Amino acid sequence: MNEIKGYPNLFQPIRIGNTLFRNRIFSAPTGLYDLTPQRVPTDDYIAYFERKAKGGAASVNIGECYVDDVGIPNDDYEVIHLTDHLDNRRPLAKLADAITRNGAVATIELQKPGMASSQSSEDEELLGPSDGVCVFNHGIRCKGMTEEEIYRTIDAFAEAALYAKQRGFGMVTVHAGHGWLLHQFLSPFTNKRTDRWGGSLENRARFTVAVIDEIHKRCGKGFPVEVRMSGTEIIEGGFTIADGIDIARQLEGHADLIHVSVGNIFAPNLMHHTHPGIFSEDGCNVKYAAEIKKHVRTPVATVGALSDPDHLEEIIATGQADVVELARGLICEPDMAIKLRTGRTKEVRRCLRCFECVRQDYLNGHLYCAINPESGKDYEIGSSGPVKEHKRVLVAGGGIAGMQAAITAAEEGHQVVLCEKTDSLGGVIRCEKNVPFKKRIDEYIERQKYMLEKLGVEVRMNTEVTPEMLRRESPQAVIAALGADPARPPIPGINGQNVRMAADVFANPACAGKSTVILGAGLTGLELGIYLKMLDIGVEVIEMSPEMPVSEIYSAKLAEMGMAVRYETKAVEITADGVRCETPEGELFLKADTVTVALGMKPRWEKTEALSGFEGEFYMIGDCRSPRNIIAATSEGWTAARNIGRH
Repeated sequence: MNEIKGYPNLFQPIRIGNTLFRNRIFSAPTGLYDLTPQRVPTDDYIAYFERKAKGGAASVNIGECYVDDVGIPNDDYEVIHLTDHLDNRRPLAKLADAITRNGAVATIELQKPGMASSQSSEDEELLGPSDGVCVFNHGIRCKGMTEEEIYRTIDAFAEAALYAKQRGFGMVTVHAGHGWLLHQFLSPFTNKRTDRWGGSLENRARFTVAVIDEIHKRCGKGFPVEVRMSGTEIIEGGFTIADGIDIARQLEGHADLIHVSVGNIFAPNLMHHTHPGIFSEDGCNVKYAAEIKKHVRTPVATVGALSDPDHLEEIIATGQADVVELARGLICEPDMAIKLRTGRTKEVRRCLRCFECVRQDYLNGHLYCAINPESGKDYEIGSSGPVKEHKRVLVAGGGIAGMQAAITAAEEGHQVVLCEKTDSLGGVIRCEKNVPFKKRIDEYIERQKYMLEKLGVEVRMNTEVTPEMLRRESPQAVIAALGADPARPPIPGINGQNVRMAADVFANPACAGKSTVILGAGLTGLELGIYLKMLDIGVEVIEMSPEMPVSEIYSAKLAEMGMAVRYETKAVEITADGVRCETPEGELFLKADTVTVALGMKPRWEKTEALSGFEGEFYMIGDCRSPRNIIAATSEGWTAARNIGRH
């Protein structure tokens, strides 16, 4: 038998406490809101975490669970409560078993929000380290915990850990970072106490250390206790990496694994440090774990913007950390470990860091990934029956939706032909291949091309699917993925020589000239504006709608670039030297070399309709139905292909 090629350090087992973990890839806490109103895990919830264990992760952490009900509003049902009076014993045991029997260690994150909780009434005072006002929580009053309340909370953490162990969990993560209660005691910004629980760093760390020790007392010294901490708060008045090192030293001899994250999610504009987005470098927070590891003997884990296999191996090989923890990386590719172990590195999807999973979780209670169409559908996949009839399938269009449809259809055993009318696959989004912060898009398209070849899909380039072609080919199923064209609103001058389409400017920024006005402040307009600013091209972005909420990832980048967006600004005429606009303050003229249109797409309905009149299964997917985003394209392509032959 050959040794694992390329990743010998990543797949070296590690001992934590009295437990042997099968490799160094841990599934970081992600949480999931797919619970019943009684805070009980559903079958979908269980299948989601089981999937990661099947994929080869050494530890699967189900995310934050409250250790008691104190300070938690009664209607907050989105988080599991580890309390004995709730009827969650059986589903928690079932969840732990689903993870454990697939070879991973079932892990649960214990936390208490403290003054980061939500109020159940205006009169409620939240519990925290000190009396005062919680500046991170809408100015809500906070009451400093009494020593009795502190000891009661220590007991609650330990009882919750024991409760989890009795259900079958093999490790607990004590959440002492990101601004939750234990972090609030660690931070000089929020802890103003003068007793034995405040002041010196040793005193501020006393609460966390006491929690760890009490868990070991109840669950056994060898029961692994991971502690999640912020290596630095990155806020004025908070602790620095030097303090983070000292905190880790306080945990030495108590914690079995020190999990180093960063930041305080309740501080303004820090979310993008704790959860790095597309503008951050891969593994941008590894440096904090690496610095802490120099000063402690306890194993150290790192987390944040990790999904590149070679980078993961390098982190372990160079001693920057002992464990790599992936959250979004394993939502995107739950089979990361098994694919690397079996030499299938080219099949690995790498997280785009687009935050679609987080958005979907908040909106719908499911973690749907933009490029992994199976995400959030784990239970559905496990309960679906086999294909009844394998068919000849023709996919019209080689964009994101069409490629996914062809791949899935081939995986289901169908004979697949993919036709693309141009000379390249990937669709309109391929224009972004040279944008530094969108490099994962191009990697994803190359991955899809590799899968098409591996699965034996017949790909016909420079081939437009027409009704005549369908008559000749006589496929048994047709999937129309014809895409859309850039929308051109009826603005005077829109067809002028100085007008560019966003896709053209992404592909060739020089065509924008030295300055451009971008019409439209959607993601396309904002990302194009940021890209052009990086190239020192002058940019003005206008949007006729009122100001729209922008994710912190984008707002922070816009602020960094000094790039403002003019809202409630309507383009009424494009001239040879700029754009005449209407604003609430009156007329405005913006002078620029070019005008770039980023106002959405127009679906190719006529061409799609022309392909629909033939016998057999017919599906419309992606932008030719309605222009949306990558997640809609991949999900619809996957679903359509799985439906073929099952009726």
